[in-house]
Amino acid sequence: MSEQRMMEGKAVVVTGAGGGIGRDIALMMAEHGARVVVNDIGASLSGEGEDAGPAQQVVEEIRAGGGEAVVNTDSVAEPAGARGLVETAMDRFGRIDAVVNNAGILRDRFFHKMSEPEWDAVIKVHLYGSYYVSRAAAPHMKEQQSGSFVHMTSTSGLIGNYGQANYSAAKLGLTALSKSIALDMERFGVRSNCIAPFAWSRMISSIPTNTPEEEARVRKLQEMTPNKVAPLAVYLASEAAAEVNAQIFCVRNNEIFLISQPRPVRSVHRAEGWTPATIAEHAAPALKASFHDLERSGDVFSWDPV
Repeated sequence: MSEQRMMEGKAVVVTGAGGGIGRDIALMMAEHGARVVVNDIGASLSGEGEDAGPAQQVVEEIRAGGGEAVVNTDSVAEPAGARGLVETAMDRFGRIDAVVNNAGILRDRFFHKMSEPEWDAVIKVHLYGSYYVSRAAAPHMKEQQSGSFVHMTSTSGLIGNYGQANYSAAKLGLTALSKSIALDMERFGVRSNCIAPFAWSRMISSIPTNTPEEEARVRKLQEMTPNKVAPLAVYLASEAAAEVNAQIFCVRNNEIFLISQPRPVRSVHRAEGWTPATIAEHAAPALKASFHDLERSGDVFSWDPV
């Protein structure tokens, strides 16, 4: 397989592809021979407004490079929109080989101040949206006996972050959704994997810079451009990754990580069973050495990107 054309003849849907990470993924998919549905409603970072311009611009870039692409402005947060998005791929290209669930919004708020609309809006786009699009594509992939899902998760969900309960819950839920898709559809030759990207884009441009430490962190993040994420997305969508399924990766500038998944780390046993008192006296002290610290993403990824 030519390294330059790993997606030759494939049809790919990329959501939220009007800018940032999605744009670079769409462009690189096209460079590798994919026919691309560029989905973006052109909303603001918080989800307001609609503008077909950003998606159209990406399509024009792809066509200028000799590729094939089409605009779709359906909202992934609604089942009908997701179905329309997949129908665009089927109508235009006759198949759907890969879905990159990248669309997202942010409505950051400390948990004790978060409103129900702020919670609902973020969950709808990230988690429901990924479900709706994947569910719409699944029957076509089943019929083809092939396909790949690539979902954008986040270390905010995998590890934690301040002021992002809605976003974190959606992104960690997305890893479980991906695993379930992988389990249920492996028999049909369909794979599902996640990427947690570190890249400067609209999705993280709202990070506070109230201290010198925060300003320094943002400067480092700005060095991590979205095009660093695209190669892994293209690889996971391609047949070169035929044996890669149900995994979680992280891209941080020039680093690629494989992220661990929850597994038992330690156990205690008591033949006569446990009471609250014996748990306090014996179980908790025995397990405490293996407790996880209260960390956020920046505490774990504490070194400068390379």
